[in-house]
Amino acid sequence: MITMQRSAAALLSTLLAAFLTMGLQPGTARADGPVDGPAPKVELVLDVSGSMRARDIDGGTRMAAAKQAFNEVLDATPQEVELGIRTLGATYRGNDRQEGCKDTQQLYAVGPLDRTEAKTAVATLAPTGWTPIGPALLKAAEDLKGGEGSRRIVLISDGEDTCAPLDPCEVARDISARGIHITIDTLGLVPDAKTQAQLSCIAEATGGTYTSVRHKQELSDRVGQLVERAAKPQVTPVAVEGAAECAKAPVLTSGIYTDREEFGTHRWYRVEVRPGQELRASVSVGADRDVARDYGVLLKALTVHGREIVRGQETGDGRTDVLSTGLRYPRPEAEGDDAETSAAETVCLRLSNSFAAAPGVKTTPGLPVELTVDVVDGPDEASDVAAFGLGRGWWLLVTLVLFGFLGGLVWGWVSRWRVTVWRTN
Repeated sequence: MITMQRSAAALLSTLLAAFLTMGLQPGTARADGPVDGPAPKVELVLDVSGSMRARDIDGGTRMAAAKQAFNEVLDATPQEVELGIRTLGATYRGNDRQEGCKDTQQLYAVGPLDRTEAKTAVATLAPTGWTPIGPALLKAAEDLKGGEGSRRIVLISDGEDTCAPLDPCEVARDISARGIHITIDTLGLVPDAKTQAQLSCIAEATGGTYTSVRHKQELSDRVGQLVERAAKPQVTPVAVEGAAECAKAPVLTSGIYTDREEFGTHRWYRVEVRPGQELRASVSVGADRDVARDYGVLLKALTVHGREIVRGQETGDGRTDVLSTGLRYPRPEAEGDDAETSAAETVCLRLSNSFAAAPGVKTTPGLPVELTVDVVDGPDEASDVAAFGLGRGWWLLVTLVLFGFLGGLVWGWVSRWRVTVWRTN
């Protein structure tokens, strides 16, 4: 019986692995060569406040872990990346908040990397003062202004900003609203709940990522990944402004777009779809500030006359800061004499949300939106589009259901046999 259980478990694992592999295949290949065109720029912003003396990362101080990560990252930085280093809380030792909140300096200017010079500058740092995250982000955005390449700020901190009322989350939203396409990624060293919430908000406001770090190697690996990501070829989202009605909406082609949507409103966009093509659209709306629990995102595809074609929707209850949904609309091939003359169909995309701001929270600017549109050649057969809404995975789901049914029968028979033997003995 033990052998039978192991065989069943192995078969189930194999089927699940096949299912996950099929579902997670990347849609596009990624080039590994150097970036053509303007050089990507990255500025590392390091918290050097007094709390970085804490010895809770693999037996050493947080400052020591940060220095080790910087040395490893500087060694591995791609040649095409222009890198800079800025500090916060590195020089002022006094108790004057006004002075402490000005304490941010550019340790190494953004430009071609001299590894020896950059490492020497980092080696001199010692935990000192305040935590002016907001002012440091404003200065970092100035350091990266100009140019056409990708721009990224990597913020490493172990605590909350101590320079209120300049809220660093509001600073990040302001940087995003300028349309200068700077992404801010944040890393929290042994963070508490408040620090995690603040750093998450900063990252999400600009489409960046937040990572909690508790070990040296985690920090080195993550900073290295973010610097390398800046050097990889990638699609730059295009800023677009949706309209209040379909007739006035911007016409989108395949690509990635960013917008902002006010709480509880609709935004309209248009896409042209020809016979034999398939529209694939997805949207993510970020809750980059405190919102009321229970919310949702709805993406509809409609005709210009208002008839709904297909929809995608998702709901949340406060446990996630980003809500995403998507839809697919395959348009059939034209038949007969209309095959050559059939015009493109205008599909209206309507994005709606049911977010509500928490009491006292600003509602402007609107929530950050990322909309992905892809118009591709439609599948040759209807079964390729959907089978009971399951796409090409329907056969695997049927297999799993049958396997579960047969496994249940066998297990029931074995259990009944064991009870019978027990009663007999």
